[in-house]
Amino acid sequence: MATEILTKILFLIAVIDPLGSVPVYLEATKHFDQKHKLKIAIRASLIAYLILLFFILVGQIILEGMDVSLDAFQISGGVILFLFALTMIFGEGKPESEKHLIKDYKHVTIFPVAIPSIASPGAIMAVVLMTDNHLYTIQEQAITTLLVLLVVSMTMLLLLAANVVQNRIGEYGITVISKIMGLILASYAVQSVLSGLRDFFTVLN
Repeated sequence: MATEILTKILFLIAVIDPLGSVPVYLEATKHFDQKHKLKIAIRASLIAYLILLFFILVGQIILEGMDVSLDAFQISGGVILFLFALTMIFGEGKPESEKHLIKDYKHVTIFPVAIPSIASPGAIMAVVLMTDNHLYTIQEQAITTLLVLLVVSMTMLLLLAANVVQNRIGEYGITVISKIMGLILASYAVQSVLSGLRDFFTVLN
């Protein structure tokens, strides 16, 4: 059980990438005083968690309403996560790519800090996959929901200490770590696709 929880935490850290949100947050809040910066960090983290919680609760209901099978969802989810991971590995990196999304510095709490920096498309897909009703019990889903809260809280703490983190690790170091997280995410995505294909062909046989 402890090993499974640790694995989930590491995966959530990989997909949410808390360190990668630091440069985005610093760029987005550069015109604000310290008091407003703290408010943005807290509000953005809360909004991001509520978005992820929404998809944990209703994501599968929406998919099942569209008559999407579990195997198809696993495969498509894995493909999307893999493509998302490739952008982390081979792209210019999460910090730089999301900095370019900032158009209005007066309204940065929701976009791009909460979405897509914390609650990214990859993170949304991941939490839906990790709380599938067909694979996980209510207790396991509740634990995953708490772990998501833990990782988002960790992200919030990093944002609150963003200047210190940036000075200690540097933007280049953050980009390197983001690419390593992308590699871990790619591995999980491939595993999801393989599991979906295996189960699909098992049903056929």
